[in-house]
Amino acid sequence: MSALNPLGRATQLRQVLRARLAAARTGPALVAPGVYDGYGARMVAQLGFEAVYMTGNGVSASLLGRPDVGLVDLSLITAHARRVAACMDLPVICDADTGYGGVVAVRRTVEEFEAAGVAAIHIEDQISPKRCAQLPGARTVLPFGEAVAKIEAAVAARNDPAFMVIARTDSVGSGGLAEGIRRAQAFEQAGADAVFVELKAHDGILADLRQIADAITVPCTVNMDAGGPLATLHSSALHTHGIGLAIYPALLRNALGFAMRDALQHLQADGNTQAMRPRMLTSQEYNDCLGLPEVEAWETRFLD
Repeated sequence: MSALNPLGRATQLRQVLRARLAAARTGPALVAPGVYDGYGARMVAQLGFEAVYMTGNGVSASLLGRPDVGLVDLSLITAHARRVAACMDLPVICDADTGYGGVVAVRRTVEEFEAAGVAAIHIEDQISPKRCAQLPGARTVLPFGEAVAKIEAAVAARNDPAFMVIARTDSVGSGGLAEGIRRAQAFEQAGADAVFVELKAHDGILADLRQIADAITVPCTVNMDAGGPLATLHSSALHTHGIGLAIYPALLRNALGFAMRDALQHLQADGNTQAMRPRMLTSQEYNDCLGLPEVEAWETRFLD
């Protein structure tokens, strides 16, 4: 693992991500579990996944203790993304919300995420302040032309051509599937490397995904937390429904939240942690995940 994840290493990881998503057009989808910190990212890497997705919702919860309603700004998330990208050697795909402003702000957004060493970002067409798409209600989106212009600006702002821009639309809730597809096609024409049509759970979600995938030639990104028929799909079958990149934003934050509450309730009720011991990492497992053996080997190399 590279200690600082310099920009040369970032470019390599971006190229790895591009190649993997290109392969996902005809083979298994790329599965990117959602994380919100370096600890989770290292766990994802340790277990052999190929990419990490840094969820804005999770970052808002972790750093601010607040819901995903547009409170995380560019400086906060890119500083955090830099630390996550530096701690392990996997491509990091990051939620960049609305791009944090208009087309001028989008240029700075791309520059800051590139400098942070992430491999890809997705920018959505909600108006600011945005709200998490999985919260109840339809989202208000930018007019068509403004939404496309933001993606054009993001693509033009890249210094590293390997850096990937994923264009997301939340327009299906208010404008229907046809509008989502229209925007997806326009985003591809604007140079987006992948598209992400946000959908909510319903019985026909798989048929909708197939329509979206058939309407574009770039990889299709899907939020697997939408649930419904998506929830039972095996990762090896995702590509048969047109899914190129499958992100799981809520997996770790919700599982860890459940585990934290359970542990605290046991301590509160029992007065000790014995009941939790079988469901806790050992100290060695914890330290191995964080790379302590590597740190100790480095220390020994210079101090012995």
